[in-house]
Amino acid sequence: MRVLIQRVTHASVTIEGKVKSAIKEGLLVLVGIEDRDTDEDINWLSGKIVNLRIFPDENGVMNKSVLDVNGEILIISQFTLHAMTKKGNRPSYIKASKPEFSIPMYEKFCIQVSKDLGKPVGTGQFGADMKVELLNDGPTTIWIDSQNKE
Repeated sequence: MRVLIQRVTHASVTIEGKVKSAIKEGLLVLVGIEDRDTDEDINWLSGKIVNLRIFPDENGVMNKSVLDVNGEILIISQFTLHAMTKKGNRPSYIKASKPEFSIPMYEKFCIQVSKDLGKPVGTGQFGADMKVELLNDGPTTIWIDSQNKE
């Protein structure tokens, strides 16, 4: 699994002109799933995300997690995180999982993050044409790939 995490002051996802989910201070998490991902990847990434110390403390140092600031999380499926661009100019998405695998994994991931966060997370809709709006705070953007834990 690959995630792109952005610390935000607010974020939302709109589908067909209607806001599906919106958060205030917290994390926008874009997640891409590939066939070799497992429940272990879900658990590892969820723990990383909720405990990642990228929020400022009283001295302005990134030393607090989303848990520490009582923040929110919005999780959006994003198969394009697995784009391969080595050949030509049109990205290949062959590493991205098909919906039969990735939808259940995405749902499990959202449930696990919600459990680890201790409250519901916002979500998009898998496969929908989504409009994501955010105000990146910092800017702070972190890339994590569970297949590269070392």
